[in-house]
Amino acid sequence: MQPIVLTEWRAASPETMPELAGLDLGDIRTRQLADALAQSEKLRVLELRQGLRIETTSFVGSLRIGPIQLSIQPKLQGLPLLNLLRYAYDLRHLELFSLQEQEVQSDTFQDLLCLQLAAEAEELLSRGLHRRYERRHEPLTSPRGRIDFMQLAGRAGTAQSSLPCIHHPRLQDTLINQVLLAGLQAAGRLTNDLALRIHLRRLAALLGDTVTSLRLSAKTMEQVRRQSDRLTATYEPALAIIELLVEAQGTALESGERSVPVPGFLFDMNRFFQALISRFLHDFLPTFTVRDEYRLRDMLAYVPGHNPQRRQAPTPRPDFLVQDGSRTVAMLDTKYRDLWAETLPRDMLYQLAIYGLSQEPVGQATILYPTVNSTAIEAWIEVRDPLLRNRRALVILRPIDMLKLEQTISASRTAGGRRAAQRYATWLAVGIYP
Repeated sequence: MQPIVLTEWRAASPETMPELAGLDLGDIRTRQLADALAQSEKLRVLELRQGLRIETTSFVGSLRIGPIQLSIQPKLQGLPLLNLLRYAYDLRHLELFSLQEQEVQSDTFQDLLCLQLAAEAEELLSRGLHRRYERRHEPLTSPRGRIDFMQLAGRAGTAQSSLPCIHHPRLQDTLINQVLLAGLQAAGRLTNDLALRIHLRRLAALLGDTVTSLRLSAKTMEQVRRQSDRLTATYEPALAIIELLVEAQGTALESGERSVPVPGFLFDMNRFFQALISRFLHDFLPTFTVRDEYRLRDMLAYVPGHNPQRRQAPTPRPDFLVQDGSRTVAMLDTKYRDLWAETLPRDMLYQLAIYGLSQEPVGQATILYPTVNSTAIEAWIEVRDPLLRNRRALVILRPIDMLKLEQTISASRTAGGRRAAQRYATWLAVGIYP
């Protein structure tokens, strides 16, 4: 396997990376996987005459495809990324089993998730796993519960040393513990760190003494979510991580189609970035109302009598709508692409232009994008009337310094830090510091 390391939104070819020269995808199954990844916009692997060309998107992680072992790393790495990950998904700040957090700098994104899952599992084991009473029908030599006289009468005339009993032992072998065990086993297969893999397998072996294993799936995660209550609230962070691990190991060709397994781990940083900004705005905009994925109803509609296939009209849906009372003050969309270093794709611009044109008289829509460049500033794009040249809408590209955001969140535990976070959140939402 040829190791290849890239960051998100990058392209590599035999001209820029000699390691790709002379390589091909090989068999038809690998080509089908490459087609599925390209169709789902997770990764593009193209076969050229000179070798392979790889184009990454917003997905990070690692996977094996053909003759290469590909690692896609986020630009923001190490402890800042771990802290933002904890904040976005409301994970606990736990100690990382005899590892110093400063040593996390070289870990891949899935290693950070696996590391946090190990810490969550250790915490649950130390506190005691959730137990539940289970109804059991079984013959016992030392009777407990109540005797099943119907079954006893059915075996009249036979001499046995046990009695049929109905009892309710309190067991650890519950669905939520089975999911935790399966999550630890999956994390042990995903991590690239040998010490972490050994630690995860030890935790899984300890848990496996009293808990049976199962196969993780989206249906299983949905079932365990339905059964969760206040007694299992301490499992929420671990379940959130396991859900991320499950979803990052498959790709769907189209909505509703069966998921295609990925030989590795690919996580969409768009999802992480949206969850991060959503929590930050909800936490630090107390005087505004933030609505997630607000639907702009009736903006687009089929003309009556001209919808022969009776399809539902598309509904634009910005990531966030910020309101002051009943007045809309900002329409925001998060894009995980460093638009300070990369060009603005036309589809992103057209989408935000639609959001801006949905407002009267002159609308405004904002793209929030991440960057690690502290000198990045806003860019404004006018949507003009092509004849009169007057402004119809305004699209603002607003950078978020990820290091500054992490420092702001970490300092928000104090009163002064919280006021600073509220000022920064107000600037992200409306572009001004109060």
